[in-house]
Amino acid sequence: MAAQASLGKITGNSLCVYTEGDELYQDMLAAIRAARRTVKFESYIFADDEVGKRFIEALVERARAGVQVLVYIDAVGSLFSGPHAVERALKAGGVQVRWFQRWNWRDPSRYNRRNHRKLLVVDGQVGFFGGFNIHRENSHTVFGETRWRDTHVRVTGFLARGLQTLFDAFWRNQIRLHPELQVPDGMFITNYSRRGRTHLHRLYGRKFAEAKRYIHLTTPYFVPDRHTRRELMRAARRGVEVKLLVPRRIEETLARVVQWAAHALYGNLMAAGVQIHEYLPRMLHAKTLVVDGDWCTVGTANVDYRSFFLNYELTLVSTDQTLVDRLEQDFQADLEQALRIQPKRWADRHPWLRFLETIGWAVRHWL
Repeated sequence: MAAQASLGKITGNSLCVYTEGDELYQDMLAAIRAARRTVKFESYIFADDEVGKRFIEALVERARAGVQVLVYIDAVGSLFSGPHAVERALKAGGVQVRWFQRWNWRDPSRYNRRNHRKLLVVDGQVGFFGGFNIHRENSHTVFGETRWRDTHVRVTGFLARGLQTLFDAFWRNQIRLHPELQVPDGMFITNYSRRGRTHLHRLYGRKFAEAKRYIHLTTPYFVPDRHTRRELMRAARRGVEVKLLVPRRIEETLARVVQWAAHALYGNLMAAGVQIHEYLPRMLHAKTLVVDGDWCTVGTANVDYRSFFLNYELTLVSTDQTLVDRLEQDFQADLEQALRIQPKRWADRHPWLRFLETIGWAVRHWL
């Protein structure tokens, strides 16, 4: 399958789906270099590495040319990725940089809430959002065959203007009254609102309850709350094909603890008929959901406590058939490179693994 595919015109908007970092970064950098008025950029991780330096160069060049360049980076996400070097280089070039939730001894609890959004909007005309961070791990050229598998979307028209609206509100610290922004054939869901903390969580639960044929869920971190687990299990019991695609390969220390917590749930899920497939080739970081072939989501939110109740996230919910079909095709392609966990073998796993799962489950709310 091609790394990206044009989805044509959708009510004045064109979309393009990316699953390879090199192609995505190339198009993001081209959009930045073509900017004439504004570049607005958010990232959870912005690393001082081969990929990050290319973005620094492009952003600084536009700032020096008189373009307004605004960059918002999460302090936790970039903690070990050379944040001071990134900040110095950007600010020296005239870029306005903000860090989300830097450590404050007077209010340490706020450090637990993070800006997990990844988006870029240029001139209010072209935008990018999804799961890709700015770091070498997503580049085949730099990282090699084991680069991360992720999903990102390029939009224009009304959808790009919607992304700019969401960025501007976040930059100005304006709490939105509503947790969603309506767009053609769907909506952007952001939990940056007083009543939006649980909006995506409730939407997922409702769609799982309404599913008739299948639920195909891809998520790197799967630690669902009781309600979400219950709806997935109920769907499987009433004959809905429920397939969960998660990574076997984990490359972050904390993510291993998240994986232990997820493993604590697998037995009950499989007993209810949920199929769990582990993606084998490399780290799977994509976050997509397709239900019944006519509804989908793509964005930054995992199916875990942090994305549902703590982090600031950004997810596109869409009924556009071409986008739904593309995400389903990607799911099936990934499934061919995955191994289904067998309930009998899972029940016979080593007691030491069960102990680690108990640890992960005990701290699941803080992962």
